[in-house]
Amino acid sequence: MGYKSTTAALCGIVPIVSGALYNTVIETKYGGVQGYPAFNASNTGNLTHWKDITVWKGIPYAATTGGQNRWKAPQTASAWNGTLDAKNWGNVCPSATDGNNDYTIDEDCLNLNIWSPANSTDAKLPVVMWSYPAVSTAADALFDGGGMADQGIIFVNYNYRTGSFGWLASPELTEEFGNGHNSSGNWGMLDQFAALKWIKANIAHFGGDPDHITVMGQSAGSAATQHILNSPLTKGLIKGAIIQSGVRDPHDPLCTSLAEAYTTLDSSYSTASSYLKSLNVSSIAEARELPMESLIVDFFSSDFDFTATLDYYAVPDTYYNTLTNKLAQDVPVMTGNTKDESGARYGLDITMSEYLTDLNETYSGPWVQRFLRLYPAHDNTTASGAYNSQFTDRSKIGTWLWSQMWNKAYSSPIYNYFWDHAPPGQDQGAYHESEINYVLNNLYGTDSPWTAEDYAIAKKMNGYWANFIKSGNPNGDGLTTWPAVNSSELVQHVGNGWGQIPVAVSKKVALLKSWFSTLQKY
Repeated sequence: MGYKSTTAALCGIVPIVSGALYNTVIETKYGGVQGYPAFNASNTGNLTHWKDITVWKGIPYAATTGGQNRWKAPQTASAWNGTLDAKNWGNVCPSATDGNNDYTIDEDCLNLNIWSPANSTDAKLPVVMWSYPAVSTAADALFDGGGMADQGIIFVNYNYRTGSFGWLASPELTEEFGNGHNSSGNWGMLDQFAALKWIKANIAHFGGDPDHITVMGQSAGSAATQHILNSPLTKGLIKGAIIQSGVRDPHDPLCTSLAEAYTTLDSSYSTASSYLKSLNVSSIAEARELPMESLIVDFFSSDFDFTATLDYYAVPDTYYNTLTNKLAQDVPVMTGNTKDESGARYGLDITMSEYLTDLNETYSGPWVQRFLRLYPAHDNTTASGAYNSQFTDRSKIGTWLWSQMWNKAYSSPIYNYFWDHAPPGQDQGAYHESEINYVLNNLYGTDSPWTAEDYAIAKKMNGYWANFIKSGNPNGDGLTTWPAVNSSELVQHVGNGWGQIPVAVSKKVALLKSWFSTLQKY
């Protein structure tokens, strides 16, 4: 990080209260921060207020997680002398990226980025905190916040620990943590909570309203959002939650393998024991002496499953109990799925035999024939379509069932969507993450061959999301009406169409609902 001394920072001069905020030093309790124009006239997509948007990059929200802070709750950031020159991205946490990008990877990585359209420090604009999916970083162009800032919203994204750095739990760490709750392992989750608390304490300096914060994220970021929504450690800090490609019926076994998965403390202990043995160490103290590079695990191929721990502290209870016992914060929620994710794969080419094998492995006894009747295939040509249809419906219906549980337990509304637009220049369909560019209206930041249709879709998607962030309701001028979830089997179609559609054929809804009811609750 670059620092430079300024008279304003040293003397504590109050910043000016008009003009774009990149024209002044923003004073915080940690020191001054200098931001920069987020755009120039050459690359602004379909934005209209780009000249007003300031971006600050790499602001620390907590201390380094290296050395003796490794596998500890995030520690308070230190103040700096002079002014933080917030021009460049901060360090990226180890295990958060596949290593193919030009980022500095370091354990001193708990930093955040702010995009603000405010022209005064007392603007009190609504705020949204974005949590990224797995194998990502806050510096990824896919998560650029300028498009949301163009809507009069302050957008914040941040880096947090993942892999062994973020989720290692052990008896030693539980004893050391000493919070009286028999807990360790959720270090990445505690990072997420710490980022939210930093925003609450500091965002007013950047023109934001600390009492109007919405949290949102996709995939692993949707799990972060769900944990913020559920946890007693974040109670009272948020006004709403947007959970993209995350929640599903808490009976669905996919809850144990996809982004929202968690495990028991005993299972986390077992993983830690095997992991430490693989490192040829027998204690946390020894592991803290190892170089960072020795501890990095590959998200896709590691033998070790590092994930959240059900500790009854950061995570208060199972997802089912959290819903039925009303443990989450009662705030408006938006959630939904994309067409080609969570098992469904555009361009899939499987044989009839492979389809039947999967059905028999997934379902058992009479359930196989019941699913085959509603998702029939007769040959190799039809097998792939039936397979995909079953998994797409499982996600859509599972999320709808979760929403029905939410609607029954809480007074705040919940809104469901289904995204089916395939971005241009790729062959994965409406894939996992494909809605993000459109939601954030940041098509300008990536090099896909966008068309006029894509810009129009992005404008509508961003409009819905921005309205929800501002008011807890996605509806607004020029947008197709989006009703809150009720007892009807409907979901909001977004992407290649707009408006309410059946979540699935009623017989398929009944089948999956019936199957889920026979399974273990998560």
